Amino acid sequence: METFELIVIEIAYQQQTRHLSFTSAGLVLVTDYGDRLWYIDVVGIGEVDLLAWFGQSEDIGVEVTAVAVNGTTFRGKGYLHPNEPHQAAAIRGDGELFSQ
Repeated sequence: METFELIVIEIAYQQQTRHLSFTSAGLVLVTDYGDRLWYIDVVGIGEVDLLAWFGQSEDIGVEVTAVAVNGTTFRGKGYLHPNEPHQAAAIRGDGELFSQ
């Protein structure tokens, strides 16, 4: 398991792109029986309207671009699961996460 502290997260969904404002975020990469799974936990999201939209939408698919503290950029597709009461969200990866 590898973890990365994130400093930038951008999501694309429904023909639009948004930069998330947050207090902390971490990317977790898990290798399990040869499969590489990933997810992002985001805390302190300032865009309550965005969380509300994802909380009511059936289309929670996003394209994610994230930058880690060490400068690595990650890109992948996933699903955004909002936690409105805590102004947080989890992005569960769907498929491969690319890094550069």
